[in-house]
Amino acid sequence: MLSIIKSAAILGIDSYPVDVEVDLSNGLPAFDIVGLPDSAVKESRERVRTAIRNSNFSFPVKRITVNLAPADTKKEGASFDLPIALGILAACNLFSAAQAEDAIITGELSLDGSVRPVNGVLPMMYDAYRRGVRQCYVPTENAPEAALVEGMTVYPVQSIQEVVNHLSGGKQITPFQKTNDLLLSQKEEELEKLDFSHVKGQENAKRAMEIAAAGGHNILLIGPPGSGKTMLAKRLPTILPDLSFEESIEITKIYSVAGLLKEKNALVKTRPFRSPHHTISASALTGGGRIPRPGEISLAHHGVLFLDELPEFQRNALEVMRQPLEDGKVTIARVNGTLTFPSDFMLAAAMNPCPCGYLGNSEKCHCSANEIMKYHRKISGPLLDRIDLMVEMPPVAYEDLESTTPAESSASIKERVVRAHKIQLERFKTEGIFFNAQMNAAQVEKYCPLQPKDKEVLRTAFERMELSARAYHKILKLARTAADLAGEEQITLKHLLEVLQYRSLDRKYLL
Repeated sequence: MLSIIKSAAILGIDSYPVDVEVDLSNGLPAFDIVGLPDSAVKESRERVRTAIRNSNFSFPVKRITVNLAPADTKKEGASFDLPIALGILAACNLFSAAQAEDAIITGELSLDGSVRPVNGVLPMMYDAYRRGVRQCYVPTENAPEAALVEGMTVYPVQSIQEVVNHLSGGKQITPFQKTNDLLLSQKEEELEKLDFSHVKGQENAKRAMEIAAAGGHNILLIGPPGSGKTMLAKRLPTILPDLSFEESIEITKIYSVAGLLKEKNALVKTRPFRSPHHTISASALTGGGRIPRPGEISLAHHGVLFLDELPEFQRNALEVMRQPLEDGKVTIARVNGTLTFPSDFMLAAAMNPCPCGYLGNSEKCHCSANEIMKYHRKISGPLLDRIDLMVEMPPVAYEDLESTTPAESSASIKERVVRAHKIQLERFKTEGIFFNAQMNAAQVEKYCPLQPKDKEVLRTAFERMELSARAYHKILKLARTAADLAGEEQITLKHLLEVLQYRSLDRKYLL
């Protein structure tokens, strides 16, 4: 007796269909799984056998062969437990497999027959919907995630017994319903605790943060310990434009595959903020493993990657970010294949001006010129060239700390950022990009024209500061963002001069 149950597997952050084919035949009792299963899939034999028995079903004393098609692709994880168990029960004529031929089924089994949640449900359901599947049976905990696919009827499953009763015409499972509007209206409590009004002084750095947020630019903060670098960086997401639903879905797919979705919080509703420790390896940063999983730069997709104490990171870990910063994606090659993960993120970094952090303070700093040079050269020129804004942050004055005058709030800054972002969305509606920082050379030439006198100012700065072609384009993109924040169509000299100051520190500190 042959039965076929539809399921799915994950490759990178994308899904592909898997047919779970189960055959029962006479002969010596055996239970074989073929189709390139990994260890977790092979171990499902014992989970399935015990779960079926503990669900008050008789396990067939026959030769059982399970094929996971296509057979030439490696299958991993425990998400095939439920479809394998249902395939065996369908082959035993407890229900007709035809009742589930228009549905996709996934789930891990406990030994008592209950169904446990799995990773990657959202990309599975999206791929299945594109292929014409309109029903799915998923673990109850994964139901809100699966319900994000509009038009998909989601049946939340708690046990094998529940699914069999449903498919055999017995007690029916109530479809899960949750609207996207409700999901988007929920707030992240952690972000509500952070606000720019908590940061005293550092008005120049706040302005740089505003420009970075408005145009999607990378930023480096340089200053002594306690000057507020980390404090400012952690508040950067509070002034970023809100995610669109499409962006939320794209981020949620990445987090679903990585197994990082919070319980009862199926949709990622705020821009990610990732802050890895400086001991992180290059593979953990970009993604890796025998079967690659998303790394920190992909988990920061459409959000912020914050690298505190930038020179302390391993040199090779920093260098692997160079290409993703340019392309917005990272490609990982392994024996099992080549995978591409999205990584369109804002880089926010912080560092001290010298190893001790107190450069310029003769009483505290005793670093030699050689030590300072060695410390700065931990950051390569090509990586530094990809950073748009470099801001020097002096120590916070006592007068600023004791001041009772309220600082500008994140909400106020965000209003200006959102207005500038809307201007960019209108400008680039036919270009396929969303922020000024994403412009290519041709788009910079089209959207960032300068007056002849302003061109001479830029020429002088270019020659004296020995800027690269990439830095030239970044200055024009920054000037475009400054003009957008001011609501002006034309880039003027004041915008150009403001952003030029953010390219001077690479000569002062790092070269």
